[in-house]
Order: sequence, then C-alpha cells, then structure tokens
Amino acid sequence: MVLTADFYQRPDVLGIARELVGKVIVTHIDGQTTTAMITETEAYAGVTDRASHAWRGRRTARTEVMYAPGGVAYVYLCYGIHHLFNVVTNVQDIPHAVLIRAVAPLEGIDAMLQRRGCNKVTPQLTSGPGALSVALGINKMHTGFSLAGPDIRIEDQDMAISHLTATPRIGVAYAGADALLPYRFFATGSPWVSKGKYLTALP
Repeated sequence: MVLTADFYQRPDVLGIARELVGKVIVTHIDGQTTTAMITETEAYAGVTDRASHAWRGRRTARTEVMYAPGGVAYVYLCYGIHHLFNVVTNVQDIPHAVLIRAVAPLEGIDAMLQRRGCNKVTPQLTSGPGALSVALGINKMHTGFSLAGPDIRIEDQDMAISHLTATPRIGVAYAGADALLPYRFFATGSPWVSKGKYLTALP
C-alpha cells in the first residue's frame, strides 16, 4: 500500500521517522525499477532545530520545498558530492523532514550494483544516505517529487521491525545541544545501517 498524504502530514516528525523504518522505497528511474526497505532515519524538526536547514525559519531556493505539504522529496547535494534524500513531513509552512540514512536492498539489485560500481552485495551498497541515493537512482532533480510515484514512492509492505534503537544524529556537531537529541532511529541489529559517528556528550 502506497503511503498517503495523511501519513506524512502529521505533526510528530519523530513518530514519522520511527514509522518509516520498515517501509519500502520503490523507484522507477532511467528505465530501472528498484525497491529497498528503510532501515535508518533521522528526524529534523524545522525552525526550532539547530540541525535543520530550516532553523529559525531559514528559506532559500534549495530549502523552499521543506515548507511544502508533507509527502514530497527534498533532495540536496552535500559537500558537492552526495545527494541526500529526505521526506518532507507536516503541513504547509511547517518545514519538518526525515533524512533516509540507510536501506536494505530487495529488488533491482543488479541496477543498484551497476550504479554504485560494486560487484557484490554488502551493507556498504546502500548504507549511508549518499550511497542509497546513488543505488536507487535518486538525485537533486527529484526534489519536490511526490512520494506517491510514479518515479519514487514509499509503501507499507508489512515488513516486521521488532526493535528500534534511538541515538543522536550523525554529523551535526554544529547544532550544539541539539546534536545530542535522540532523533536517529534504526532497526536494531540490522547490518544495513550507516557507520558514521554521533556525539554522546557535549564537546
């Protein structure tokens, strides 16, 4: 079942980030179909969150899509190299978003290997937000695209996730105290989880 706007347009970005773990991303891009289960997410709570691109109501050409009604993609280029795929949540003008950090491949694995330049399936294929975007064919041209398809959609396929682990987010030390918030969620014990370091105490 494809997730509807009602799923995304709720006020609880943390709840949505938790619930997205176990959901399935399906892409139809460049004539290739791929599917993968979400295993790791991070929540970003908009204008009150120092780690968010929309902190203090910041609005730029790049981030304007964060202010759209939930259910669209926000894809941006990080360090000029990595395309990072985010899910916009909440309602118009409340810029919440969830970064998809890792996925477990399900279908279209040959396409994923080709895109990533890999010759075998290991967690590195799709663990990490830059890696998964390459594997699934997602780039910044997809920002603003509906997550109900046809190019990208997120489905509930009744994948069972028995336990989630919550930690601080990765790579947001600049956010001060907000860097310690337990806004990262992943499937406990899954090998398909990114390996970045997160803060456990204030610097």
